[in-house]
Order: sequence, then structure tokens, then C-alpha cells
Amino acid sequence: MNTRKLGPFDVSPIGLGCMNLSHAYGPPVEPEQGERLLLAALDAGVTHFDTAALYGFGANETLVGRVLSPHRQKFTLASKCGMQGVDPGDGQKVRVIDGRPATLRQTCEDALRRLQTEVIDLYYLHRWDKQVPIEESVGALGDLVRAGKIRSIGLSEVSATTLRRAHAEHPIAALQTEYSLWTRNPELAVLQACRDLGVSFVAFSPVARGFLCGLPLEPAGFDAKDIRRSMPRFAPEHMAANQRLLPAYQALAQEAGCSPAQLALAWLLHQGPDILPIPGTTSVAHLHDNLGAPEVRLSPELIGRLDDLIHTRTVSGNRYSEQANREVDTEVF
Repeated sequence: MNTRKLGPFDVSPIGLGCMNLSHAYGPPVEPEQGERLLLAALDAGVTHFDTAALYGFGANETLVGRVLSPHRQKFTLASKCGMQGVDPGDGQKVRVIDGRPATLRQTCEDALRRLQTEVIDLYYLHRWDKQVPIEESVGALGDLVRAGKIRSIGLSEVSATTLRRAHAEHPIAALQTEYSLWTRNPELAVLQACRDLGVSFVAFSPVARGFLCGLPLEPAGFDAKDIRRSMPRFAPEHMAANQRLLPAYQALAQEAGCSPAQLALAWLLHQGPDILPIPGTTSVAHLHDNLGAPEVRLSPELIGRLDDLIHTRTVSGNRYSEQANREVDTEVF
């Protein structure tokens, strides 16, 4: 595969978001299935693996460390701090955003142990804790760089203004946020800020949490713990409107000679050489399908038709609930 720049690293154009194996869309997969998926990705040439302390409240980092640590020199490892599970005293962990320097240092130590590595290549602040100045959190991550615990710093779900403030404190290697045909918020300001500063852009949920895989989704059948249940776009009144976009989208995929998921990923890759999608999956077949996206060539005319079909004004519903929107720091349409 050709490579793209992820901060100072050269990585595969399609990475692997590991969250799905432990978190967010239902119960975690069986250990054997997770191991099979991770090793299949490595064998297929994926060199960018993305995890976080939050995913499975540490279980995902543990899985990634157990399976991939013997192959540590073959890939770039990204993880995240600043949002993790905390036990309030009843034995049931809850998600907490905490960007205090002491917390970030401890989370990093825990991550190094779980990931079975001496250094994390790219360490993101998963959410900006708005109770803590961004300079203070990024300064603590800068201390971890100087201590040799991490090699570079990333930010997740922050605005262009916050990125610039953070970058003035310590160079930021990458910014990660949701980006796909149906989530265009980065186009407002963040993409340009990244390019101005030389920051790589990592696109999570690049196939729109399964929507752009082409098959009609049935939200009523989602697992009780599936985070899409709280996302307005997947509510019945919005999903019915969004599903009407799919026949034309599938027709464009057929015209391009690729799968619907490949079309979504190829569209992102065509947005610029600095964009790195990290689709997640629990299926080896879907993994290999995703990895075919860099071979898809899209004409400017077909890209224009995609842009006309799926964009901010044609997608029904917000991407996050009001509560989740308060927790992020991104520009919104």
C-alpha cells in the first residue's frame, strides 16, 4: 500500500479503529475474534491502529497490547487519554472527562502497561476537559513526550481555535474527529487549520457508523448498549428520511465499481493526502473490503454527484445528542 503522513509517521492510508471490538455498538467480541481481526489487519498491511483508555474501560488497550505487542515495530500505535472509566464506589465504572495533568500522567502509565509497550507513538487528548485550560492539558502531554512515554500529541473533537491554542503550547501531530459524507463539520474550519499548521487529520466513523455500508439499518434492532440509540440521526423519524438517500448512493457505488463502504472511504481519501480514515469493524471480510478503498478512483464528476446527494442539508438529524454536543468543542453547521 502507499503511505500517508500521520504526524512524523508513515502509515497505511486506511487505519483500523479498534473501538468496535470492545465498546459502543454492543457487547465486546470474543477474545479469539478480536485477535483474528487484529492479526488479519496487520497481515493485510495496516500500520495504523487506534485505541483509547475509554474503549471497554481499558479492555481494548489490553486486547491490542496482548495481540499486537509481539509485532510492535511493524505499526504506529495511537491511543487516547482524558476520557476514561472511573469507579464512583459501587463497582460500576462510569465515563468521566478529566484533563488534569495528574490524571493524564496516570492514564498514560496505565495505557503503557495494558498496551505492553514502552512508548505510545501518538497520544490524543480524547476530549478537552473544559474545566482545565487546553494549554495545561497539552503541557502535561508535552512532559510525557520529553519523558519518552509518548512520541507525539493528538487532539480529538476540538475546534480550530482550540487547536491553534494547543499547538502554540506544544506541536500537535494529528487531530481526530468524525468526518464522512454525512458529517461535514470539519470542513467549516478545522481542516484548514490543520493544513495551516501541518497537522494530520484522522477521520473516525468514516462510513457513518454503518450507514454508508449500503444496507438499510434497523435501529429498533440495535443492542441495548449501542451508542447509536442516543444519536438523533438514528431515531426513527430521522432514519426514515436518511434511508431514502441509499438507493442513489448504492447506484453511485455500482457505477464506481466498488462497494458502498469503499465509496465512502475513497471519497475521504480524495479530499486530500493529509486525511487518514480509521474505519472500525468486527468482520475480517469487511476489513478486507475497507482496505480496497485506496484502489478506487473517483472522477471529479462522480465526486460532485456524491457531494450533491449526501451533505449537511440532505442528512436529517444531528450527529450527537444535546448532552454529547456540550462535551465536544467542534464547529457546527
